[in-house]
Amino acid sequence: MKAVVIHAARDLRIEERPEEALGAGQLRIAIARGGICGSDLHYFSHGGFGAVRLREPMILGHEVSGHVVACGDGVEGFAVGDLVAVSPSRPCGGCAQCHAGLPNHCEKMRFYGSAMPFPHVQGAFRQELVADAAQCVPAHGLTPGEAAMAEPLAVVLHAARRAGPLMGRRVLVTGSGPIGLLAVLAARHAGAAEIVATDLSDFTLETARAIGADAALNTGTHPVALSAYGAGKGSFDVLFECTGVAAAIAPALATMRPRGVVVQLGLGGDMALPMSLITAKELDLRGSFRFHKEFAEGVAAMRAGRIDVRPLLTHLVGLDEARAGFELAGDRTHAIKVQIRFDG
Repeated sequence: MKAVVIHAARDLRIEERPEEALGAGQLRIAIARGGICGSDLHYFSHGGFGAVRLREPMILGHEVSGHVVACGDGVEGFAVGDLVAVSPSRPCGGCAQCHAGLPNHCEKMRFYGSAMPFPHVQGAFRQELVADAAQCVPAHGLTPGEAAMAEPLAVVLHAARRAGPLMGRRVLVTGSGPIGLLAVLAARHAGAAEIVATDLSDFTLETARAIGADAALNTGTHPVALSAYGAGKGSFDVLFECTGVAAAIAPALATMRPRGVVVQLGLGGDMALPMSLITAKELDLRGSFRFHKEFAEGVAAMRAGRIDVRPLLTHLVGLDEARAGFELAGDRTHAIKVQIRFDG
């Protein structure tokens, strides 16, 4: 089978990889779609991110969907032909964090397409994948493209849970890439009264407006666009910070009301924060990392029509065009979510 393999920065190859054996409790899945994520782009462009570096060739990808082609012994609830969303998160279930009810912080996590451990955890950008049935969620009624959005949607649903109740709240989303736009959808789904999104790209901001943002501000062309929201003691109850860039965080914090909640999703590396402002406003700074039960919740929300991710699916490329897809995914002026097609 063919797979998308990264060897070093800018060294992306389509290679043949052997078929995996199907075990008890597992599904063999013909992958249909794979979404290119920000972490995939970091491996492609830089060979890693922060202290995480490629040390061996690695199959990329963790946002995937596909059709069941075989069921292992003991599998129930799935049939050949079913469309499934595949969670890349495989906690061990036996470590201290798993026992504490924090499987997203598993000490032995196996997350598709991750160079954090060595040997690396091979990813899911391949024509066929063997996965535990427990990782898979039926996606009847969705398109393969929608089903492959379950992973990034789960990320923002977990962030929304970390933020607390959003009903009637005023929400700021900094960064309108795929995660920021999904945060807009999640906040609207949770009943936010007002949502303001920021970015440097008019293209992504136009999408933010289309999917429910009440205002979408280009802080590149208008650096003081947020200043009006900082009047008095501030305007926003909740901030979803999706850039990981210090230059975006400081002006956003100035718009927060006292005791507002700041949820940090963007992973841009360590940065300096205005701690005096955070202290004086009694802001709650909360990290948000990965997800667990939110994966199935996201699939359910899409199947019920409560969250529509289709406006984010801007481009689809063939497997042999994967490199062009990665180049396109890094262009925020033309693309939001680029997916690779594995089934044709």
